[in-house]
Amino acid sequence: MRIVLQRVKKASVTIEDKLYSSINKGFLVLVGIENEDTNEDVEWLSSKLCGMRIFSDVEGKMNLDIKQINGEMLIVSQFTLHAACKKGNRPSFIKAARPEVAIPLYEKFISETEKLMEKPCKSGQFGADMQIELINDGPVTIILDSKNKE
Repeated sequence: MRIVLQRVKKASVTIEDKLYSSINKGFLVLVGIENEDTNEDVEWLSSKLCGMRIFSDVEGKMNLDIKQINGEMLIVSQFTLHAACKKGNRPSFIKAARPEVAIPLYEKFISETEKLMEKPCKSGQFGADMQIELINDGPVTIILDSKNKE
């Protein structure tokens, strides 16, 4: 399981020209799920995500987590995070989990994150053609991968 975490001033998801969800200060989280992912991957990533201290304290140092600043979270599924680009110029998505595997793990990731946040998270719509708008704050963008815990 892989996520791209972006610290944002605001972010939104639009589907079919209609605003689907939006947040103010917090995280936009793009989530890619692969075939081998399990509940353990979900739990590790949601815990790591909620504990990331990448918001500035009064001295301007990245010391605060999302709960400490009462931030919001927008979680969007993105199978293209598991693109294999080794051969040729057309990505292969063979590692990305099929919907019957990915949807339950995506939903579990949202619910685990909401538990840790102690409040609801916003989300995209799995499998939809979505337009994402954001103002990246910093910019700060971090990639976390449950199979490569660096």
